Amino acid sequence: MNDISWARPSLRWFCLILLWPLLLQAAEPLPSWQEGPSKKAIVEFVQAVTTDSSKDFVKPADRIAVFDNDGTLWSEQPLYFQMLFALEEVKRLAPQHPEWKEQQPFKAVLENDQKTLANSGMEGLMKIIDATHTQISTQAFLANVRAWLAKAVHPKTHKPYTEMVYQPMLELLAYLRANGFKTYIVSGGEVEFMRAWTEEVYGVPPEQVIGTTFTAEYQYNAGKPVIMRMPQLAHNDDGPGKPVSIEAVIGRHPIFAFGNSDGDLQMLQWTAAGDGRHFMGLVHHTDAQREWAYDRESKVGKLDKALDEAKAQNWTVVDMAKEWRRIYPFDTAAQ
Repeated sequence: MNDISWARPSLRWFCLILLWPLLLQAAEPLPSWQEGPSKKAIVEFVQAVTTDSSKDFVKPADRIAVFDNDGTLWSEQPLYFQMLFALEEVKRLAPQHPEWKEQQPFKAVLENDQKTLANSGMEGLMKIIDATHTQISTQAFLANVRAWLAKAVHPKTHKPYTEMVYQPMLELLAYLRANGFKTYIVSGGEVEFMRAWTEEVYGVPPEQVIGTTFTAEYQYNAGKPVIMRMPQLAHNDDGPGKPVSIEAVIGRHPIFAFGNSDGDLQMLQWTAAGDGRHFMGLVHHTDAQREWAYDRESKVGKLDKALDEAKAQNWTVVDMAKEWRRIYPFDTAAQ
């Protein structure tokens, strides 16, 4: 029998080195968050609702957390990323639609005429969305989104869009799940656009992604069943639409909610109206150097009424510049 006792101390050190990052994270939750009011509020809330002896204890089945996506879990500047996808899809599909060379707003997209495109307003936007998101099967649309994500890069950082996610929020999602929460995305974005990638990037499976939806039809073509996406809006999952979809899809009152704009106000109000202890949070984009600084006057992710209510109701408002040690996974953490 070989005596390997001499190797045991070395083996222990080797194992400790491998486990050290996990041990640190277990001892120090949310490592990309600065010590401050937001991190303190989150940790205290989670401890209160998950401790058996706490008066605020919530059984695991009712630990529902809902998150907006654009501007809350990933960036939303200079345009919502779904809109950037739609514009690129117009260009990709243009050879199949020669009439677009003379039809607005497609002509503006193909000619990069930003002024005319902006002047087309919501009507023009919906024409672009209909042309790129509908009259196609769900599976084909998912494939188109994934193909775009595989090659598209952000115009400022030149990083893939799936890397333009907020490291502190990835940690928060994981922290909540580790403490028995079920995490949902409740976004104004189109639901299948998000389902194409949210499980891989956020760890949120498709059935826990709620978003704007189009009507759909079951069709049986050439011996194969498909779900066809039709050019008619079924539900706008923004503003007051968010509580409606939470009630319809989840069927439980959230106890934790995070957003970043006025489009999330009603979701936060709905969470605040539930029984027991609850947490409402807003990501405030205050970091012009590492990300963007915008709120009340922004055309994308406007934060005005929700910011006022957050201050009046003592909700948690995360100052991105002061409270996040890093923004993106590819950032070097600030000291």
